[in-house]
Amino acid sequence: MHDSADTVILISANAEWRPVRNRYSHITPLSTPYGEALPLELEVRGRLRPVVLFHGGWGKIDAAASTQYAIDRWRPSLLINLGTCGGFAGDVAAGTLLLVNFTLVYDIIEQMGDPDEALAHYATELDLSWLRDPLPLPARREMLLSADRDIVRGEIAGLRARYGAIAADWESGAIAYVAARNGVRCLILRVVSDLVSDAGENGVDGGEIYGRLDLFVTRADDIMGRLLDSLPGWLAAGLSEA
Repeated sequence: MHDSADTVILISANAEWRPVRNRYSHITPLSTPYGEALPLELEVRGRLRPVVLFHGGWGKIDAAASTQYAIDRWRPSLLINLGTCGGFAGDVAAGTLLLVNFTLVYDIIEQMGDPDEALAHYATELDLSWLRDPLPLPARREMLLSADRDIVRGEIAGLRARYGAIAADWESGAIAYVAARNGVRCLILRVVSDLVSDAGENGVDGGEIYGRLDLFVTRADDIMGRLLDSLPGWLAAGLSEA
């Protein structure tokens, strides 16, 4: 069992964790208050590096709490969050990898004080200056919005206009914020699994996979396989300062 690890890789949603668990089924998982943890060693530039794959759980509450737990337990120099996100139709294509450089939690509704100040409190800029080329996969450096909700069709135009956003998820804002508070480098890689349209032509509430959990699970399997394959390359891109 690793008492420390260079890197902790946080996985949020159950559908995202399943392909991770299947790939590393030979590893006996550690139990945590949030989800399973898999300690292993990955070969990066000719040497083995201890990492922990950790199922932190979905939504902002589990994301924040499990991020702090991971930092306290394993003392990593780097946190990586791998997963999926929803994209705004017309602004990004399904399958696009987002290298997140800024997070904002948009479901904070402040009606007593300054609402912009409340939003700014949890907004987090991610310093990616330590990443070295070449990166293992093509990626767009973008802001990612977070909320404890799926993207609502009627809100897309406002989110696009107010923030210049193209995509959203449930956990990235909490993970980035907690990592920053602890002074731990954070890399968030999210692949657009599905598109939501404000025109409503893609199905229920404009979401192409809303009401189709089986389709999301299938896409998450493919996305997580792609991200796990690239993981040693991302570690190598930051090896000089990791």
